[in-house]
Amino acid sequence: MATTSEGPSGQLLPDGMLERFRDRAAGYDAANTFFAEDFDELRAAGYLRMLAEVPPGDAGGMKRASGAQRLLAAAAPATALGVNMHLVWTAVAGLLADRGDASLRFVLDDAARGEVFAFGVSEPGNDAVLFDSLTRVDRLPGGGYSYTGTKAFTSLSPVWTRLGIFGKLAGEGGEDDAILHAFVPRGTPGVETVEDWNPLGMRATRSNTTRLCGVQVPPEAVLRRVPVGPSADLLVFGIFASFESLIASVYLGIADRALDLAAQALTRRRSHVADRPLSDDPVLRNLLAGAGMKRTGAEAELRAVTEDLDARADAGSGWFSRLVTLKTHAVDAAVAATSAALHVGGGSGFSASSEVVRLHRDALAGQFHPSTEESARATVATALLGPPSR
Repeated sequence: MATTSEGPSGQLLPDGMLERFRDRAAGYDAANTFFAEDFDELRAAGYLRMLAEVPPGDAGGMKRASGAQRLLAAAAPATALGVNMHLVWTAVAGLLADRGDASLRFVLDDAARGEVFAFGVSEPGNDAVLFDSLTRVDRLPGGGYSYTGTKAFTSLSPVWTRLGIFGKLAGEGGEDDAILHAFVPRGTPGVETVEDWNPLGMRATRSNTTRLCGVQVPPEAVLRRVPVGPSADLLVFGIFASFESLIASVYLGIADRALDLAAQALTRRRSHVADRPLSDDPVLRNLLAGAGMKRTGAEAELRAVTEDLDARADAGSGWFSRLVTLKTHAVDAAVAATSAALHVGGGSGFSASSEVVRLHRDALAGQFHPSTEESARATVATALLGPPSR
């Protein structure tokens, strides 16, 4: 693994804490319950405040948070993925502030006071992601807005205190349609959590569906108004950059743990026919090496991306190609590593309760996070060729 308990990330995640998380992960997964004890420990340790205390920029907050999430995911992937959604919002606020935009500074201040942020952004059937919305925003008499729609994959459903939402406001009087971003506090009338989370993997995130039924938002709570369609707005960049880099960190953590388990299995198991450890089998060595090479490539991409984000590197439109490629490669590395670990672990590793099986199921969840493989390829193709003619 690239990070250790002695490094900056390890100060946030001591070995004993990580072992407790690993011990609890199987139980959360089997019962499909929220990682409540893990969350309480992380909150008490100040883990949720990490980007408020060491923000992106010269302090190296993005690289530090990435390393911590990778380490956490190697112990408890669903815990890491759930916490990720809060950390993404604090990363967005920090990236904007580091670039001279203090409009989300309140997110860092609120996180430092213990507020827990979550994403109410993903929508069933909306493959435009941030560039359009199926949630309807209506104007209210006297000012303010009403949001009506369905949000999928709302991680941290049991504990969030601030939910980031967005929706589309139809233009009037010659104005274009616009996307309005806002935060709503827990307990806001019309915000309904649907207890429908029963997935194949990443079960402990409790990413329930959220319904917005005429949720009223005062005008001052709208933090951004951006046009429908691809946008160069710094908020869009901040969400995209934070989400893709921290998601990649989680899936690289899964790859780290799977490769460790695969290496242990090959060293421990022997061939009866050849009378040698399976770690000497050239076919199996080649299989594991291939998975390791995928991890190494994605690791290099992640390091470069987080360092460039902290350094405010200007890559122009090339940022989006880099970010979707990083996320895709990290998920590919996790799937390859868990597949290899399943292959070399023997029949006993095929048990539904085995750690490798759980890691593999968790790795498969990566294909559903934006950007999907198809969307990522479309982004890179557009960067190389321009938009399609029709």
